[in-house]
Amino acid sequence: MRVANILHLGVKELRSLLRDPTMAVLIVYAFTYAIHTAAKAMPETLNKAPIAIVDEDRSQLSTRIIDAFYPPHFIAPVLITQPEMDARMDAGVDTFALDIPPDFQRDVLAGRNPVIQLNVDATRMTQAFTGSGYIQTIINSEVTTFLQGHRSNAAPAADLTLRARFNPELNTSWHGGVMEIINNITMLSIILTGAALIREREHGTVEHLLVMPVTPFEIMAGKVWAMALVVLVASACSLIVVVQWWLSVPIEGSIVLFLAGTALHLFATTSLGIFLGTIARSMPQFGLLLMLVLLPMQVLSGSVTPRESMPELVQMVMLAAPNTHFVMLAQAILYRGAGLSVVWPQFIFLALIGTVLFYLSLARFRKTIATMA
Repeated sequence: MRVANILHLGVKELRSLLRDPTMAVLIVYAFTYAIHTAAKAMPETLNKAPIAIVDEDRSQLSTRIIDAFYPPHFIAPVLITQPEMDARMDAGVDTFALDIPPDFQRDVLAGRNPVIQLNVDATRMTQAFTGSGYIQTIINSEVTTFLQGHRSNAAPAADLTLRARFNPELNTSWHGGVMEIINNITMLSIILTGAALIREREHGTVEHLLVMPVTPFEIMAGKVWAMALVVLVASACSLIVVVQWWLSVPIEGSIVLFLAGTALHLFATTSLGIFLGTIARSMPQFGLLLMLVLLPMQVLSGSVTPRESMPELVQMVMLAAPNTHFVMLAQAILYRGAGLSVVWPQFIFLALIGTVLFYLSLARFRKTIATMA
């Protein structure tokens, strides 16, 4: 093995990547706009939901209820008539349409428990489910306050003190942006290395390498370090520019420690990409194979749902996947500010899994080259 050969082969891979505009656009998109979209596109909390109100009572109580809907949960309510309500809902203008009946305040004061009609556009599932609960809480609060004449300050029997650690704002974008970077690191590293190998096979450049004084180990090592370097630099820039600056997400731990763990993870995932590239015979086959491997890895790694909610068998099996340990490592460092004394087991697991995947991929790569020769 010659280090110079590995270096030159890696530089060749970087030049090939620069001449592939599709891959370049994919890398830029995956570590910029995709991160922002994952953080902001589907918040779990209600955000600027359009609501219209039919006020048939026009009383002090109905005015209080109308004034209780304000940003950021709702857009300022639009007062409409009852004939307009169905037309606006059919046109998709309003997500919620509230109909306050006549004599609503008089019935409340008389203790008759009047009914308010709430129409919900259930095609907007996230806002419909969350917003219905918000609206019910707001109306109950305003009616209770109106009957009492003031805000109730009675102390509850048990007081719950909430202390939100690591995310005191309970901001879902903090979680979404960081986890999208973690998932895209895994995805891009597998795609780039597998595509690089298949591209050489389709262009016939593998035959050129076979007549050169290089070994399969050097060829594979060149692809691994080059593609890992691209993803590592892109993830570092994304973490600093997109997450910290654009999304204003605070990073608790050491970015250098996170990047060190990322490098170990990339050693494993780029090797896996080579292995999948030796199995697939074309890019369409590689894409189908990637869906069968990548989707279960990401869904069951703990980045989408907590591992504790999965069956124990699944938890044990997924310990063999590198991104399971990478998710644990990244969350501990970036969210909770953990140091090496906390995440060293994940570093060891990533090194072991990466070594096994590298030599499995190397054996498969040698077999593939032998059949081509």
